[in-house]
Amino acid sequence: MNNTHPRLRKSTKIDPEMMAGSLEANTTAHEQDSLLRDEAGCDGNGEDSAELRDTNPKSKRALFLGNSVVRVLKITLGCSYSNLLLPFVFLGILAGSLGWDDSISFVFNFLAILPLAALLSFATEELAKSVGQTVGGLINATFGNAVEMIVGITAVRQGEISIVQSSMVGSILSGNLLILGVSLFCGGFAKDVVKFNVDVSGILSSLMVVSSATLIIPSVLYSTIPSKSQEVEASVLSLSRAASVVLLTFYLVYLYFQLKSHSELFVDDKQEEEEEEERVLGPWSASIILILATLGVTVCSDRLVDSVDGFVDKWHVSRAFIGLIVVPIVGNAGEFNTVINSSIKGNMDLAIGVVVGSTLQIALFVSPFLVMCGWIIGQPMSLRYSPFETVVFFLSVIVMDCLIRGGRSNYYEGSLLVGTYLIIAIAFYVHPDAVDAPFV
Repeated sequence: MNNTHPRLRKSTKIDPEMMAGSLEANTTAHEQDSLLRDEAGCDGNGEDSAELRDTNPKSKRALFLGNSVVRVLKITLGCSYSNLLLPFVFLGILAGSLGWDDSISFVFNFLAILPLAALLSFATEELAKSVGQTVGGLINATFGNAVEMIVGITAVRQGEISIVQSSMVGSILSGNLLILGVSLFCGGFAKDVVKFNVDVSGILSSLMVVSSATLIIPSVLYSTIPSKSQEVEASVLSLSRAASVVLLTFYLVYLYFQLKSHSELFVDDKQEEEEEEERVLGPWSASIILILATLGVTVCSDRLVDSVDGFVDKWHVSRAFIGLIVVPIVGNAGEFNTVINSSIKGNMDLAIGVVVGSTLQIALFVSPFLVMCGWIIGQPMSLRYSPFETVVFFLSVIVMDCLIRGGRSNYYEGSLLVGTYLIIAIAFYVHPDAVDAPFV
């Protein structure tokens, strides 16, 4: 017979929720202590060092945070070989601030943006892995072409309209010809045929053709009007702004299509699980790196645009070549690395998706966004490109559509794309800058 008093039995009853919370707290504390012991060092018998035993909880917390910062720095600096160029960030800012020669400032800031672009891409991917598929997709869509946006906004603000227009065309050219060509070459060199998802490639290529046709309509209109009066230029500018609104609407519908209504076409469950396992940074660390890299790109791009005039005058290089060939190298550096690695590993669906997705963001979001920015700040940013830019731009889109629509290709077609890009690059190198009448 149990003679225990009822009140005593009630008072000794264990609350499961309190017990679970206590276990969780003890587990967390144990994990932190284990990490501290690993970092601070243990003796041969597994006993803690005297320094760690003597530290109070505040010192342990400070040591834990310090070790975390060191770990994040190691991971971040080791994410790409391009981080070896990070000293040029300081040199580029110094060159622009102290008024060094424009050629030196241009080269230093160009080299500085390369590692910053890689860090921006790395932080964006890590942050996207931490927040889920939908939000991660929005983050990738927003920051996927952040370098082009930052450089473009800086150039529009300084009135370098021709540089911005050329860089938008150049980003699409480098994606459709150079990066796609290298991807097909690397992925198909050891194979007879390179295969990828027909449905996704068909949807993306069709959308690219439609958006490109919309982009070149203002240029075609301007070319078909004999008299190039200020009224005509004002009409083309108004058409560009209206077309930009339509393109931004296309982009919003595309995001809903990709992330919501037809997300199953663009998501591979196995790939998503692998990405979750490979996450190396937490959301806060990735966010801090993303902010710092964005600030660095902003400062260096401002110095880069400031030094364009001096660089062009000294080396007699056309502005079209700077915008079409040089500037896109900076923006596409991170994507180039991702595409090449994916192609070598045989993941052509990811490689094609990155290439076409990036060019789509330029056509549907970045270009019209810069037009709207120019409208807001009073700069005549339009979608009127030179005739030569318009022709090579649309031809590159048609070639890309023909190659990926069937869902199969080979390394020879990739080499043809790279060769075509090199010919276009040489053509723009020898092409003189067109002297256009000023906009109103």
